[in-house]
Amino acid sequence: MPKFNENESFELSDYNPEWPRMFQAEVPRIAEALGEQVIEIEHVGSTSVPGLRAKPIIDILVAVETFAPLEVYKRQLAPIGYTHHPHINDAERLFFWKGVPRTHHLHIVEFATWEHQRHIIFRDYLRAHPEIARLYAQVKEQLAQTFHDNRPAYTRGKTAFINAIMDRAMAEIVDPSLRELVDAIEQQLADDEAET
Repeated sequence: MPKFNENESFELSDYNPEWPRMFQAEVPRIAEALGEQVIEIEHVGSTSVPGLRAKPIIDILVAVETFAPLEVYKRQLAPIGYTHHPHINDAERLFFWKGVPRTHHLHIVEFATWEHQRHIIFRDYLRAHPEIARLYAQVKEQLAQTFHDNRPAYTRGKTAFINAIMDRAMAEIVDPSLRELVDAIEQQLADDEAET
């Protein structure tokens, strides 16, 4: 079993149109390995947002009704190359990875929980707001330069930005009229950028 190195160095890559195809190639493998317990398989994370620079690792979110014992998932996923790595949120999300260096991250969550929904809300918000996605790319680029060999610090550095975006996304869900205001602000940002 390959050793998990949380400080494995990394580079951000330009968006690659192969990323969605890499996700799609994994879907039937994961679905067959996990069987009937799978409710939903989603492409999440930065590789799921067109145009966004990212670490070239495909994040896959698998929603199940309720967690099976961890040993069941280990046994089912090992033949297709996934290894479990303990995570701080193991009660809410089981984390597996594939490849050396890593090519895929697989997150198993329970369906309709916040841990399930938050990944999808964040992805969809970035897809719907290209200006925000560009800001996120800038934040990631600065963090990657600073924490090239320190993945945990890079990940922690993104958290404040992600939380702010999630607050905006949730506010828009609660009050859809806020979407018009956000659209107007984004248009102004785009116009200002075009003038410079």
